[in-house]
Amino acid sequence: MIRITPQLAIDEREIGLQFIRASGPGGQNVNKVSSAVQLRFDVAHSPSLPEDVRTRLLRLAGSRLTTEGEVVIEAKRFRTQERNRQDAIARLVELIRRATEKPKPRVATRPTLASKKRRLESKKQRAETKRGRGAVSE
Repeated sequence: MIRITPQLAIDEREIGLQFIRASGPGGQNVNKVSSAVQLRFDVAHSPSLPEDVRTRLLRLAGSRLTTEGEVVIEAKRFRTQERNRQDAIARLVELIRRATEKPKPRVATRPTLASKKRRLESKKQRAETKRGRGAVSE
């Protein structure tokens, strides 16, 4: 089990890991060893996620989301499979943790009387400036 929050955990069997060849540093080693990790997590069909977290996660995933509802995370920052695997899982955990935070509801406020007066005063100033740019009468 991968612990996301004290109340939420996902089963490791829900995560698919595939090792692929990475680009970047590594010399000849990069052409021989599949050290990059492609992590796939099926958000749309995961039994571990509550519905509200699922909808926020689908919105947060952005371009990492496939049409089937899977989040794909590629980790190729490190030269070893194990470090890249840990990095990919940590990035998934962080993404899900951000999805668990409920957005603070917006509280509608009204403008103060002073701010209304300032706005009207600046509009009058602007109108006066533009009126001064008109044709000059003789």
